[in-house]
Amino acid sequence: MSFNSLPTLLSEALSARGYAAPTPVQAAVLEPEAIGRDLIVSAQTGSGKTVAFGLALSGELLNAEGFAMPTRLPLAIIIAPTRELALQVSRELIWLYGPTGARIATCVGGMDASKERRNLAQGAQIVVGTPGRLRDHLERGALDLSELRAAVLDEADEMLDMGFREDLEEILDATPEGRRTLLFSATMPKPIVALAKRYQQDALRISTVGEDRGHGDISYQAVTVAPADIENAVVNLLRFHEAETAILFCATRDNVRHLHAGLTERGFQAVALSGEHSQNERNAALQALRDRRARVCVATDVAARGIDLPTLSLVVHVELPRDAETLQHRSGRTGRAGKKGTAVLLVPYPRRKRVESMLRGAKINAEWIQPPTADDIRRNDRERLMAALLEPVEVDDEDRALAQRLLTERSPEEIAAALVRAHRASMPAPEEMLDASAAPRRDGPRPGFEDTVWFRMNIGRRDNADPRWILPLLCRRGHITRSEIGAIRLAQSETLFEVPRQVAARFMDAVKRTVADDPDGEGLIVIEPIQGTPRDEAKHNRRNDRRANDGPPPKRYDAKPAGRKTLGAKPFGGPGGGKPGGGRPFKGKPGGGKPFAGKPRNNRPG
Repeated sequence: MSFNSLPTLLSEALSARGYAAPTPVQAAVLEPEAIGRDLIVSAQTGSGKTVAFGLALSGELLNAEGFAMPTRLPLAIIIAPTRELALQVSRELIWLYGPTGARIATCVGGMDASKERRNLAQGAQIVVGTPGRLRDHLERGALDLSELRAAVLDEADEMLDMGFREDLEEILDATPEGRRTLLFSATMPKPIVALAKRYQQDALRISTVGEDRGHGDISYQAVTVAPADIENAVVNLLRFHEAETAILFCATRDNVRHLHAGLTERGFQAVALSGEHSQNERNAALQALRDRRARVCVATDVAARGIDLPTLSLVVHVELPRDAETLQHRSGRTGRAGKKGTAVLLVPYPRRKRVESMLRGAKINAEWIQPPTADDIRRNDRERLMAALLEPVEVDDEDRALAQRLLTERSPEEIAAALVRAHRASMPAPEEMLDASAAPRRDGPRPGFEDTVWFRMNIGRRDNADPRWILPLLCRRGHITRSEIGAIRLAQSETLFEVPRQVAARFMDAVKRTVADDPDGEGLIVIEPIQGTPRDEAKHNRRNDRRANDGPPPKRYDAKPAGRKTLGAKPFGGPGGGKPGGGRPFKGKPGGGKPFAGKPRNNRPG
């Protein structure tokens, strides 16, 4: 099928944008049976659905000559869940319907509402917006839908998930009875079906989920990592792939802020997108990605909705998606328009079973791999450097004169080495990953650690203990290598680790010798062996805690004292009374301590 059946101006606009033939979803909405009908369309992200519903509206927007019908009130409305998606839809419709003379008004939160009202007053055939802002204009009388001919709900499932049901219902209730309603949704949960029954008549169901290539061009990988090594894995993945544009998904604003700061500090050209950023900040970040001033975007799910970056080839799920649908929506940012893309899930060791179940539910066949090592990255760097430096370049006379001068001052080998060094200087250094063999194993200890001695350090999570700096510290203090350090277990106030028994004595001797060598205050960190395993140590600590808290065991009364009617223990309320076993009676609030009075942390999703 081709676009020949469309009005000439639309066909020319599509041809100018490089569209040779419609995608499956575009072809489906142009079939004779779909013309003029309500539609329920299931299509994956990246399948060309924005252009699809743009084409589907042509009958309601254009006259017989192919030009936009003159009107002061909207003829079509497109509702999208997020600002980014609404702005993207608006951009697509501008180039598609621009030649026809159609005006498009965009109404999204975070933009100048008074300017939007002026644009609506001047007249627009198409209005694109988010539910909240459209409802606000409707209630203020700035948006009149009395002449509307078609309404489109883009990513309707996401809008319902985000709590926009009331907004959608109020907007649709304000439209005429005979208007078309087009529901576009990657999935069809029960709330979408209920919405369709209420607002559609004789709707045609179209599903291209199995036909389009929206996810067929995405290669899925699952990378198992230690929970403390996730940020290092992100760095190495970015360096290994060196994608033209990459997006990293986090669950909360705080995590976006933290990861963005860490990448910027390492030298990556990165931008951040989350709910705490204004619309101007979001626009600036996206523009930086489009014009190549930035190559990495760190974002939450909500902020990344609707992002369409043609050069995006790598998606990293830094924090695991909450379900299979979110996984597909995130990953669908890449592998678009026939281009190849890679989606990588960072899977902490304890979460592997849950991720395997999610992948099965989504019918995604992911390759399980180890994170790239520094050697892997350097090997790729060498190949990329050779390819970049051997590419043909255009030079002018001034370039040649400077090259001749350099050859008189230095040898060709020295000049080439300086050029390689200059290229490498712009690349962030890869991170050393924790030994993958230190992961929890179901089939016994790793080789060489069948017989170990456990040690304790007097620092823990409250001291910001982290295996990334604990490992080098132990190597310095104990004069051992990384491969001679086994599992590291962080607790609130201490850290436990193991070394093979055959090196334990040598390790402890070195620790005692280096206690005075204190360049960074490391001598204040106490390292000592424990008896048995961490489980034995935990039991021992619990016994000591009970003794310290309870005091001596209560005195037993073997015989009934004269004049008393108690059985075997002191009465409550007396000395040492309260609960049996001693201690003062409980007087605090349930839950212990004073009620929380501080400010809550800003750690909301999005």
